[in-house]
Amino acid sequence: MSEQYATANGVRLAYEEFGSPGKPAILLIMGLGTQMIAWPQEFCQGLADRGFRVIRFDNRDIGLSEKMENAHIPRATRLMLFSKLRLPVRVPYRLTDMARDAVGLLDALNIERAHIVGASMGGMIGQILAARFGDRVLSFTSIMSSSGNPNLPGPNREVVRTMVKRSLGMEPVTLESSMAFWRLIGSPGYQPSDEELRRKILASFERSNYPEGYSRHMAAVIANGSRVKMLAKIKAPTLVIHGKDDALVPVEGGIDTARQIPGSRLEVFAGMGHDLPKQLLPRFIDLIEEHARGAESLATAA
Repeated sequence: MSEQYATANGVRLAYEEFGSPGKPAILLIMGLGTQMIAWPQEFCQGLADRGFRVIRFDNRDIGLSEKMENAHIPRATRLMLFSKLRLPVRVPYRLTDMARDAVGLLDALNIERAHIVGASMGGMIGQILAARFGDRVLSFTSIMSSSGNPNLPGPNREVVRTMVKRSLGMEPVTLESSMAFWRLIGSPGYQPSDEELRRKILASFERSNYPEGYSRHMAAVIANGSRVKMLAKIKAPTLVIHGKDDALVPVEGGIDTARQIPGSRLEVFAGMGHDLPKQLLPRFIDLIEEHARGAESLATAA
């Protein structure tokens, strides 16, 4: 599988496809500072084998997509303070811009409507896409994401400290520090071996290593704030998947997301943290296929 490129919303995006172009499309949107290869190959191919055209892509400023090299890098601590004080913040781009990127990719691929699946920050982008561009969305699946409700619990202190240090460039992003971070936020009930984790991180480093994009992604998330009112506008059938043991986005984030989206379905997995454990991929594939087929039936009936 090799990358292809498309211009979407004025940004050059790298993407890959699995399955037949004639099948219903599933667009996978990945999270903060994370490349599209974090969507496991077996997950993408598994959905393609169920009769879907599966598209994964690198968000702007990360992976092999266009980098916003001339954009400033906001300080996370300043952004968090301004956000708490409800003061306006200046960031290079917002999650709404990234949602427009996703819509632009659908346009470039001549896809009128798609099933949207977003993980973490990708779930936030998917929420905006489903609320503001609902005519492009057949169904929506939010994985390990949140509503942005300021009253929800946040990451534990160690996770916050590590993320802020990375954003400020105070902690070098090395193989060792990356392994430690993923052990911190990963699934306690589905721990990969050191060799598996090392192989995954090295593959990411070899493909691209761009910490500046991570910092700007974080700024976009902080600047976005609460999406609670927006979630009420989502009409697409929605599935929410979350780990009970998520240290980065606590399970309350998934519960509140499902609470705010009318008619949504919530699936919580014990032992799952902030990753996509290979042991749970078959179950995720089943859930997303069932959800997507149900949405397609509703759309046909309408």
